[in-house]
Amino acid sequence: MAVHRSLIIFAIVAAIAPAISFATEFTVGDDDGWKVGVDYQKWAQGKQFIVGDTLVFKYKAGDHSVYKVNGTDFQNCNVPSNKSLGSFTGNDTIKLATAGNKWYICGVSGHCEAGQKLKIAVQEFALVPAPNPTPDTNAAPILCAKETIFQILLGIIFAIVAMAMVN
Repeated sequence: MAVHRSLIIFAIVAAIAPAISFATEFTVGDDDGWKVGVDYQKWAQGKQFIVGDTLVFKYKAGDHSVYKVNGTDFQNCNVPSNKSLGSFTGNDTIKLATAGNKWYICGVSGHCEAGQKLKIAVQEFALVPAPNPTPDTNAAPILCAKETIFQILLGIIFAIVAMAMVN
């Protein structure tokens, strides 16, 4: 009975560990932080945002804010009238919980219009480019789970441990 309980605990840990260990924290704007004058679309270019990742907006509290908005409000720089929807701490953390397009703007008057806004696409899985000996910008990506390799290794370890316990 103790062997079976150990295997169940190991299986649970193996299933949960990949989701915990592969999340990435992105500081929006890197060293520039969240401020007017930074090209956030350029900053986001080439980055893969995956469900479970975190965005951190760093700025001097009182100088800026962060609002999650829809695509129309993003395009028109419409700040929600409900201030409780904004973040104002200067170290605002947003967990990317679902896949899809996400839009963020600064709610300070004129800042969004000056370019202080961010649009990203959050993926359910990591997109890994297919190996290609010649550069091809139209190459289709291969879809794979971020934790696939880790899960395969855990599966192999699990199988070896299970065989050792049976013998």
